[in-house]
This record gives sequence, C-alpha cells and structure tokens, in this order.
Amino acid sequence: MEFSRVSMISCFAFLLCSSLAYGASSPPAPMAMSPSPTPTPAPAPAPEYVNLTYLLSVAGPFHTFLNYLESTKVLDTFQNQANNTDQGITIFVPKDSAFKALKKPSLSNLTNDQLKSLILFHAMPKFYSLADFNKLSTKGPVSTLAGSQYSLNFTDNSGTVHLDSGWSKTKVSSAVHSTDPVAIYQVDKVLLPEAIFGTDIPPMPPAPAPAPDISPAADAPSAETKGKGSSSKAEPSTSSSHRIMNFGTWNQLVLALFGGWVMFF
Repeated sequence: MEFSRVSMISCFAFLLCSSLAYGASSPPAPMAMSPSPTPTPAPAPAPEYVNLTYLLSVAGPFHTFLNYLESTKVLDTFQNQANNTDQGITIFVPKDSAFKALKKPSLSNLTNDQLKSLILFHAMPKFYSLADFNKLSTKGPVSTLAGSQYSLNFTDNSGTVHLDSGWSKTKVSSAVHSTDPVAIYQVDKVLLPEAIFGTDIPPMPPAPAPAPDISPAADAPSAETKGKGSSSKAEPSTSSSHRIMNFGTWNQLVLALFGGWVMFF
C-alpha cells in the first residue's frame, strides 16, 4: 500500500516535469499583426492664380478696356469669377482702336451704373473654348455677367465666331488666353447692349461701292489722223464742185457757138 502511493506520486511528478519541460521548449505562438494604415492621398495642387491685369497689359493693346475695368471696379468681379469659382470666365476684349472708332453712341453720356453694366456685358460667367461656341450658336441668346437682360447671340461660321448684341455685330479676331478657367478673346468692336441703348438701332451704313474697272481706252485717232480723215472727206466735195463748174463753162460755150451759127445763116 505504501509502495503504491510512492509509485503514484513518482508518476505524477514525472508527468508534471515532462509537461513543464515541453512547455518551456515549444516556441511562443506568433502575435497577430495589425493591418498597416492606408496612405492618405496628397491634396490636389491649388489652381494657379490668374492675374487679368497682367494678361491684358502684355497683350493688345487693351489699355482703354483695362482703364474702364479699374475705374468701374469690374476688375474685382472678373478676378473673383476667374479664381474663386468652378465655372471660370470668358471675356471679350475690344482693342483701343475699337473705342476710338466709336462715335455714335458715345460712352461719355452714360451714367456710372450704365458704364459698369456695359463692361460687365463683355464677359460670361463660364469658361468657353473656341470649340464650345459651335454649341452656343444653337442655343439662342446667352446671358452675360451684366444680367439676363444683357445677352449675346453667337454664330459659328466655319470656325469663325461671330457676336451680335443688336447694336454691335463683330467677330473674334484672336484668342489672347484660353486655358481653363479663363478665356480672353479679342473682338473688333465695342459690344453695345440694347438694354442701355434701346432697340431703335440705326441702319447699318451701306457697303462702299466697288471701284469702277477703268480699263485703258482703245487707241483714239490722233489729231493728224483726224486731219487726214477730214481732208479726205473734203476732197470728194471739192472735186464735185470743179466738175459742176466745168460743166457750166462747156454749156455756155456750146450755146455761144450755136447762136453764132444761127446768126451767120
């Protein structure tokens, strides 16, 4: 009985030591790895600031239009539309010569509000490339930054963009700047809105008549030739008068001889 207890305790101690030794020799279980964080995408670069004053100063000359932009404070409106909106801006800029050619109506008679609306009338609150005007030509009047009453009509004629404001009919002659979000196009005339100048539009002056085709005249007869002609024409009349005189002389001579012959007999 005593021996059985000793044997059981010995076996239990052996098993306990074996389990501890196995546990010490076995490698530790691998630790669970946490997933790596997803990299945050870099923010998109901010669009480059567009300086309209600089663009209009180096191109053109657009000094008159730029002076109106600054005096009416419309330049701030254009700059904000160009740099702080998603739509962008499209500007139609007349050259200095277009303002000089404007006689009637005169811009000097406009109020400050009317002048501001006229300058705003030269821009649309969206970027339009030259290819976009083909679609605009089918949409009818397009509103400008001056408001819904100040609209323009466009016609795309084989790639040439024509504008019609009622008072002004002109075309885009060149692209000064056409990179989203700003498009600046040169036009040949100042855009005059009907909302300011009314609908009593004077008729267009008639087109100048084509110059007559002055071709060299046929060689005219010289004075010498004329003289010869006249003398040649006069010759028949002179010879005929001589013939008449000779006939009269012979007639008188015959009558005299006949009378003498009668008296003799």
